[in-house]
Amino acid sequence: MLYERYPALMECRADIEKALELMLKTYQNGGKVLVCGNGGSASDSEHIVGELMKGFILKRPVTDERIPEHLRKGLQGSMPAISLPSQSAILSAFINDVDPEMMYAQLVYGYAKENDLVIGLSTSGNSKNVVNAIEVARNLGVKTLSLTGQKESRMSELSDVTIRVPETETYKIQEYHLPVYHYLCAQVEREMFGK
Repeated sequence: MLYERYPALMECRADIEKALELMLKTYQNGGKVLVCGNGGSASDSEHIVGELMKGFILKRPVTDERIPEHLRKGLQGSMPAISLPSQSAILSAFINDVDPEMMYAQLVYGYAKENDLVIGLSTSGNSKNVVNAIEVARNLGVKTLSLTGQKESRMSELSDVTIRVPETETYKIQEYHLPVYHYLCAQVEREMFGK
């Protein structure tokens, strides 16, 4: 369906499928996803987390017996994810007191554990604060996925998988990022909750 609606993304298909494998392994191994980006990509970070933390396409009923039935009815199955741009208090403190270019790297250093996945979004692939987050994750042995534009970038050099969508203008890159991450979230949800 993704490639029928967005045929230009066929050139990214191998990397999109590798990204799907990374996300599935993260959740199958009990990990969480940390997402970061700036501007529109910060909004995309929030969007991705929204699709992962609650039902996206599926209902995701909660069957956890530790939760009383009357509470279970109001919950949905969740895949743990944190949008780093939403951490405004710590980000503003770190930007003010330490180094704006290390803001996401600090959160990755504090949050990331074995089996987690750090997703960085940057239309240029060279946003210094996102690059630093990817680099810290890499040094911690945490898997990394980047969504960028078509050009080679620092993030494409550092990441385990980079989806380089076939555009070079910022807004057009972001227009392709949306269907890519919707596809990834939907497929992961089907695997984790569709049985």
